[in-house]
This record gives sequence, structure tokens and C-alpha cells, in this order.
Amino acid sequence: MAKIIKHQFSFSHPVEMVWEYLTKSELMEQWLMKNNFQPIIGFDFQFRTGPIPSLDFDGIFYCKVLEIVPFKKLSYSWRSGPGGGEISLDSVVIWKLEPKDKGTELFLEHSGFAKKENLDFYNGLLQGWVEKLENINKLLNAKQHGHTNA
Repeated sequence: MAKIIKHQFSFSHPVEMVWEYLTKSELMEQWLMKNNFQPIIGFDFQFRTGPIPSLDFDGIFYCKVLEIVPFKKLSYSWRSGPGGGEISLDSVVIWKLEPKDKGTELFLEHSGFAKKENLDFYNGLLQGWVEKLENINKLLNAKQHGHTNA
């Protein structure tokens, strides 16, 4: 049975500010990893980090923008493998945003962990996404209070 990562996170910031951190390449790099993302449906992009041999991972996530509904929803494929064009993880990330009285509710769903060899990735990302969401919150709070990491 395929495993799905689901997280819900509350920000005390407006949807527009949270959306920027999900869709602007230079801001995504601050909380997630280096990338060449562009918010264009069908756009192929990559996230890049160091290789992790124990996960049979060459350090590159091959992604394609699947859906964009400004300030409401963003989804993209999230594929990786050991290199040489081989893909062992074929998953999808979906972000949904809902405005609330005192900020934004952000929902993350990362699905596609169907293979046994994807279990270690699933286990790492299950907590890893929480840490990344906390990074967005820290960046937003610093921005709101006039501090930047630049």
C-alpha cells in the first residue's frame, strides 16, 4: 500500500507571503534547496542537494509543475533515483493554502511512496517536511520583524 505524507501548518502571515516562499526560486532555496523553479504549468525543474548513497539518491529531484492556482494550490512531480536517468521514486507534492483570520493554513500532501525501496525516503521526508515548514515560518517571522538572512 502506498504511503502518503500529510502535514498541516499554521502561519500567522497572509497567504500572499506564504505563497511567495512556495513559488519564488530564490526564497525556496532559503528553506528547501537549490532549484531552478518557475511557476509555469508544465515547467521542468530540479531541486539539488548532496547525494545520499544509502537512499540510492544522486542528489537531484526531477520535477515538473503540474498545477497552479495562485494563492490556493501548487503541485509538482517529485522524482529521483541513483543517477544515469534511472528513477526509483516517482511522487507528487501538493500544497494547498487557506486564508484564516489570523494568517494562513498550509496543507502539504506528498504521495507516491509505493515501492518498498521508497520507505527510507518516506521516513526521512515525513519529519523532513516538518523541519522545512518550520524554516519557512522562521524566515517569515524574520521578514515581518525587519530581519533578513541575506
